Order: sequence, then structure tokens, then C-alpha cells
Amino acid sequence: MTDRRLRVVAATPLPDDLADRIRAAEPRLDLVVPQDLLPPQRHPGDHAGDPDFRRSEAEEQRFQELVGSAEALYGIPGERPSQLASAVRANARLEWVQLMPAGGGAQVKAARLTEEELDRVRFTTTAGVHAVPLAEWSEFGLLAGFKTLPQLQAAQRAHEWAESRWVMRRLEGSRVLVVGLGSIGRLVAARLARQGVHVAGTSRRRVEVDGVEEVLHPDDLAARIGDFDGVVVTLPGTDETRHLVGAEVLRAVRPGATIVNVGRGSVIDHEALVEQLRAGRVGFAALDVTDPEPLPADSPLWDLPNVLISPHTAALSEREDALIADLFARNATRYLDGEDLINPVNTREFY
Repeated sequence: MTDRRLRVVAATPLPDDLADRIRAAEPRLDLVVPQDLLPPQRHPGDHAGDPDFRRSEAEEQRFQELVGSAEALYGIPGERPSQLASAVRANARLEWVQLMPAGGGAQVKAARLTEEELDRVRFTTTAGVHAVPLAEWSEFGLLAGFKTLPQLQAAQRAHEWAESRWVMRRLEGSRVLVVGLGSIGRLVAARLARQGVHVAGTSRRRVEVDGVEEVLHPDDLAARIGDFDGVVVTLPGTDETRHLVGAEVLRAVRPGATIVNVGRGSVIDHEALVEQLRAGRVGFAALDVTDPEPLPADSPLWDLPNVLISPHTAALSEREDALIADLFARNATRYLDGEDLINPVNTREFY
């Protein structure tokens, strides 16, 4: 353990009790939390804070001076990539930025930093913090499709007790493909396997994952997706993953299959998805993420009866802020001790 101290400035809302929790876990931090200069949170996990919050000119100057004094930042102001770029360029002492999203690589990419800036500053994300709620929502999405939620809701709204009953698909014994075996995908796979689901996953590398019976290369999606009753997408949004689940893949799904997306909306070609939902090839889609976001009011996804839309809120829970604080404290200890950081951003592919 070194004696070095690290000056950290919170640029995103951080409650006092969690700030004290971080300090207790890693006493070598000089953690500055300017509560009067940070927007109030509207709910747990609200890292941008109240959009109506305004600083006076003097307060803004004081806030920027604090951000400019940091060796490490806890979050970025307003969750805006432009503010990340400003912070990096205005502060030669800045060494590390803890981003709030699990997919924080997208913020780094959008900041359009130079190669020198990307090499100088290290970035970490909160990947893993959201795994449990997203895994739960993935199960919920699969069950909504398997148990004919749209049909049930339509009958309920019409006050109709159907004279003829219909078969519902069982989750147990079904075959589900998890597209992406990162922290979220691995947890989804493990939870499904414990329920008797036959789980396959996708990876570009040879990996062994608990609960996963078979690992497919993403290039084989179109050839193999028809083998599965359900598909759960957990991939981040990168140039490599854009429209990975595209028209060719969607045309090949098993008729009536359920598709769940808790990764990024750009992984699925939404025009192709709408086409297959209307045709009934895709029986049901549960989407926590869309492309673009917010989903435009004129998107046909809103009105399709076999679609469930969640406004990118499935990851939020009352425990999120505490989990991120604990992750940051662990990473701070690693940083000060010269160890590898948890969840470093790949600054070439930005995930």
C-alpha cells in the first residue's frame, strides 16, 4: 500500500452518506463533493440531476475550478460528452474518470478526444452494477412473450373471459440464445440455466461460461438463430455490434420467438424488427433500449401489440448509487496501489 493521496471531485450527484462510505473504504482519497454546486437527483441513479438546475456565473466558475483541480473525477458534469472533453482539455492533472453508465465507452467516443488525451486519461465504467436488475428484466421480457402478455391484456381490457383457452410456452426446457456474454449476459445465462433453460451464447472468443451449453460466433447468428425460442441481447453499442441482429438474422428466427434487448438499441435493426413483428415471425419483443433514444413518437414500435417498451429504465434500482460508490472505492484502492482497474474502457472500440 502506498502513501499517495488522490484528489477526487464529484462532478455528478453524490449523497453525503455515500461520499462518507467511499472515504471510509479508501481513506487515501481527498474526495470533494460540492453539494451546493451539484443538481439534485430526481430519483436513484439520476446522474445528470434535475435539468432545471442552474448555477450562477460565480457558481459555475467555482465548479469549473474544482473540476479543473481534480486528479480523478467521479462522473462527468450533466452526463454530457462535451463536458468530458472540456474537463480533460482544461486539466493536465486529470488521470482517471469514473463514468456512471455501464456503457460509458459511448460517452468517451462522443467526446472526440485526441489520441494523446485518450492515452493520458484512464476511463472506467460501472459495468456489472446493473447486471441483476437487467437480468431480472430479461427474464420478465421472456416470460411476457412466452406467457402471451399482449393477448392477456387485450382480453382484460375488453372484459372478455375467453371460452377457449390457449397454450402458453414454458420457460423451463426452452432454448434461449444470449447475444453477448459480458457481465450482464453471463448473469442472464446463469439465472436461466437454473430454471431449466437450455442456454447458448455468442462470443468472438473461445470462452466457457457457467450455464451456457454452447458458444456461437456472432457470424453464425443467421444460420443458428432459428434454433431458439428466445433471444436476449446484452451487447454494448459499438461500430462492430451495430445491426448485428439485422434483417437477415431476423428473417431466420424461429416463428413466434421472443426477442429481448437490454444492451443497446443499435444492436438491432429496428426497421427489420418492425417488419418481422408485423409478419408474426417475431412473436414478441421486449425492448428496454431503442435506436434512437428517446424513441420518436411516430415510431411504429409504440403501437404494435406484440411489443413492450421500457424507456431505458430497467437497470435503475434503489441500490444503484450505493453499488457505484462501492465499485469506485474498490477501483480507487486498485488505482492507488498500481493494480489493474475494474471495467477499463477500450479506447479503440469504446466499450
